[in-house]
Amino acid sequence: MAEIKNRKEEKESSRLVIEVGDGAAIPSKKDVGLFTAWRVSFVGAIAMVVYLAVSSPDPYWNILKFLPDGILITFQVTIMAIVLALIIGLFTGLGRISKNRIINGIASLYVEIIRGIPLLVQLFYIYFALGRIVNVPAMTSAVIAMAICYGAYMGEIFRAGIESISSGQMEAARSLGMTSSQAMRYVILPQAVKTILPPIGNEFVALLKDSSLVSILAVSDLLRRGREFAAESFNYFETYTMVALVYLIITLFLSKLISIMEDRVGVDK
Repeated sequence: MAEIKNRKEEKESSRLVIEVGDGAAIPSKKDVGLFTAWRVSFVGAIAMVVYLAVSSPDPYWNILKFLPDGILITFQVTIMAIVLALIIGLFTGLGRISKNRIINGIASLYVEIIRGIPLLVQLFYIYFALGRIVNVPAMTSAVIAMAICYGAYMGEIFRAGIESISSGQMEAARSLGMTSSQAMRYVILPQAVKTILPPIGNEFVALLKDSSLVSILAVSDLLRRGREFAAESFNYFETYTMVALVYLIITLFLSKLISIMEDRVGVDK
């Protein structure tokens, strides 16, 4: 019986897992093609911004001077949303693996409903629909909507990461006198970090890109500032070219930081 169980676990662990996310690809030195593409894209984007700003100060340099406030707001929305999404995702993931049918059902229902509704619709619902009942500021609405949306995806990431740890780890911790919550906190979750870090990093980059949607709620993020400049100057091509390059530089920079974090915690790639 033990042999059958071991073979089953070996078979499941040997399955090929294909991960595709919405964020930028995380560069790895083991993937020479991707790593080279990252360097070419990052250096090329910076060189293009510098060239445009120097060769045509009007309008490109003027655009760059107009965008910093929007970049700051973009990071504020993204960081606050990702922190809240991680908290929601952790509790959702624990709920998804709970043996309590009510807790499991609530967590599963949340995941299914939220993942079935586009983020833009959720933004409109919280800001405009719920705004008739409770007056929520635009930025707060944006953070809440993005956190709720990405919390559902984070919940599945946490669930998969926790379930990837052998059940024997929990049994061993319990045999040492730990409660289930202590075993989860001190034994299971620390080991699951290596598994969940790559997809969480990918979701972070994806969330930063999706933060451009909050410009619809009059939040002065990077895209909103670009739209304001374009509306005043009518330089639509130049403005959106610069906005696209700035987004590209930011996402590529963050993807490299995530790659460094993965190397430091010893994530297998």
